[in-house]
Amino acid sequence: MVADAAGVSLPTASKVLNGRGDVSAETRARVEKVLREFGYVPQMGRRVVAPARVVDLVFDDLVSPYSLELLRGVTEAGAEAGVDVVVSRLPDAEHRGPLTPENTWAQRLKSSGREGLIVVTSELSLAQVEGFARAGLALVVIDPLNLPRVEVTSVGATNWLGGVAATEHLLGLGHRRIGFAGGPVQASCSQARLGGYRAALDSASVRPDPELVLHGAFHYRDGLEMGSRLLALPDPPTAVFAASDATALGVMEAIRRQGLRVPEDLSVVGFDDTVMASVATPALTTVRQPLEDMGRVALRTLLRLIAGETLDSHHVELATNLVVRGSTAHVRGG
Repeated sequence: MVADAAGVSLPTASKVLNGRGDVSAETRARVEKVLREFGYVPQMGRRVVAPARVVDLVFDDLVSPYSLELLRGVTEAGAEAGVDVVVSRLPDAEHRGPLTPENTWAQRLKSSGREGLIVVTSELSLAQVEGFARAGLALVVIDPLNLPRVEVTSVGATNWLGGVAATEHLLGLGHRRIGFAGGPVQASCSQARLGGYRAALDSASVRPDPELVLHGAFHYRDGLEMGSRLLALPDPPTAVFAASDATALGVMEAIRRQGLRVPEDLSVVGFDDTVMASVATPALTTVRQPLEDMGRVALRTLLRLIAGETLDSHHVELATNLVVRGSTAHVRGG
């Protein structure tokens, strides 16, 4: 019954049941799926439990609200699919050990029984990506800082459109000096948000000022530093579009330290719509990207790659939308 339902021969099904290694990953996944669906019990009366399926979820930052919302989406989708998710941090050079053909990140994951991995907001080298491919590990990246190969599968949001929406909102409130507190220069998601910012300014015939565009990490402390630099300009902005909620909160603190108020003196817009946005004082106007859904889509996409399916597109973008709260207001005197 299991062999027929999985579309394989009886000997192949037997190999999977007995944990043999000479079965392709796609075939093994198909047979194990049938085992879970049927709860197969052999004549001895002992339930056969298919070997646990395990994937890695790798973060550069494990403690941010952004990461926690993605984690929730990935683990919920994993539970639905009967897949265990192991959470880890991106290994740095100090913790990778000597890199020999037998001792690489990819090989260690493979030898630990991983079938694939999801990497979040991290920079991957071409050598690492090629190592995953050689080891037979499926790879999906979320909001990558770079794409070493165009065929690397990624999941993100409509960052460019989100940048347009945030900037158009501020322009609609009469702001013309709008700062951009961006993410890392090499981050493709931050560059897309910057592109949307510039496109909105151009559509409104507002000449962009290079002094108003800064870059840093997607962290509170970087937002604080960039906000301080923007406010120290001879002609400071009246509003700031920050490329993440954490960055936006740092900008808001920089404004407070100057004895100014949000939004009476400066308006601030973030990006993400994490829990921080709604509990901030004032509550943060931000571009919502559906982080939990992005996590679910990433896990499901990874399983499709593991099963050998052909994807319609290597790049998936989920829709963003602007959430208006209390951190934005009409420009003073406008």
